[in-house]
Amino acid sequence: MTVSFHTLGCKLNFAETSTISRLFTENGYNKIEFGQTADVVVINTCTVTAQADKKCRQAITKAIKTSPDAVIVIVGCFAELKANEIEEIPGVDLVLGTNEKFNIIAHIEELNQKERKKNNEDVQHAFFHSFSLHDRTRSFVKVQDGCDYNCAYCTVHKARGKSRNAPISEIVTNVQTIANKGIKEIVLTGVNIGDFGKSTGETFLQLLGELDAIAGIERIRIGSVEPNLISEELIKFIANSSLIAPHFHIPLQSGSNKILELMKRRYTNEQFAEKLNLIQRYISHAAIGIDVIVGFPGETNEFFNETFNFIEKLNIAYIHVFKYSERPGTQSINLPDKVKPTDILQRSKKLIKLSETKKKLFKTQNTGRICKVIFEQKTKKGAMTGFTDNYIKVEAPYNPAIIGKSTSFEI
Repeated sequence: MTVSFHTLGCKLNFAETSTISRLFTENGYNKIEFGQTADVVVINTCTVTAQADKKCRQAITKAIKTSPDAVIVIVGCFAELKANEIEEIPGVDLVLGTNEKFNIIAHIEELNQKERKKNNEDVQHAFFHSFSLHDRTRSFVKVQDGCDYNCAYCTVHKARGKSRNAPISEIVTNVQTIANKGIKEIVLTGVNIGDFGKSTGETFLQLLGELDAIAGIERIRIGSVEPNLISEELIKFIANSSLIAPHFHIPLQSGSNKILELMKRRYTNEQFAEKLNLIQRYISHAAIGIDVIVGFPGETNEFFNETFNFIEKLNIAYIHVFKYSERPGTQSINLPDKVKPTDILQRSKKLIKLSETKKKLFKTQNTGRICKVIFEQKTKKGAMTGFTDNYIKVEAPYNPAIIGKSTSFEI
């Protein structure tokens, strides 16, 4: 029996797909590339934007076309929120929600091929461990799931449930397994990882303290953390750690306090700037990336210019720009003063151009520094690439002896 996988969306989804794929191989399945004819096709979906929904539908169509006799299984956030809609697509056999996707083998075994089934019951969400092992260089490790925030534009908290996590001891066991495989870098993923510990009475800082002591791991990279959850104590710990990368990805979403209020974010732009200044006080070479949403309802030219001017003054490494997309069931869908698509596109292009300027400046600021780089297996024209601890992509002549190892390198 063969199985193929297609993953859309965030690093958390990729970690979970890796775990699900191991369930199949442990049960005798052979994994093949998505797009080849398979007996089972699993599509792990995202629903963060309308574009993500479109990509999900396209992937489903491709799977049905290339593997018409396969068991087509749809999992992930799109499956959680739009189960009824997906079930109506001819050729889809299983739609598994947040809990049931990790029982996928049992559902396939029980599946009556003549009757499609829905397993998306409205139950209390559990935490399921996930980590990737397919990459020799790094592993994505799920440490947290769900979100207790209620941002006006977001559906993720509905798709993944309340914030929860496993005990630190269990996550440490997972990372030790990863280290025993010879993987040197882990990337901590989750929906709101700074909120770690709500379900176990622990803290994100305590988790980092335990992971920082695991033998065999040479780099720990932290995923996106909400600005209000980044404490001075956390920054100081990262500054003094030899393993935790000086790399922060922090969602700003808007530089206008009015828009932040409409979005139901939990900080002002002044507080955001203070947090960045605090990071750079302790870690002068830290890479700071930010997320920004353009075209949120009510974002006038004045409010966008406020955002642009605010970001232009920040000492950051890059910007991830997202065009606002209406999501059914969100609060923002009912807000007045929608922004024209042409204006959203123009604003997006302007911020992307600013991001390129920021990237070049950050690399210039770091030129001449000796950094730790973990080079990757992928090569291009006899060269290998890797990332510094502060997330600068570098290139060097291919040398298999140092692939996947922390190596000193001058930028």
